[in-house]
Amino acid sequence: MLVYLSGLDVYNSALCFLAARLRQHRRETGTRWRRLSVDRQALLVLAHLRCGDTYAQLAAGFDIGIATVYRYLRDAFVSLACSLICWRHLKKAHS
Repeated sequence: MLVYLSGLDVYNSALCFLAARLRQHRRETGTRWRRLSVDRQALLVLAHLRCGDTYAQLAAGFDIGIATVYRYLRDAFVSLACSLICWRHLKKAHS
């Protein structure tokens, strides 16, 4: 069970979807070591999007640096954008 000290109610499916995208993105980019697992990174991203927590609040809550929060959020947004682009290309190909 993942815990973040906030009144954050997140659907498990959203957490699993984002974690899967991040896992794939890490595999594709050859990322070696990260301070947080993909599950914790997904929770960090969802906490930012849902609650609007600042980078400093997220850094304190997840015990990481502010630059790391920025990098994790950027990686997640790039990963989701790539997934959307791939999905649109597949949809056009099958139309």
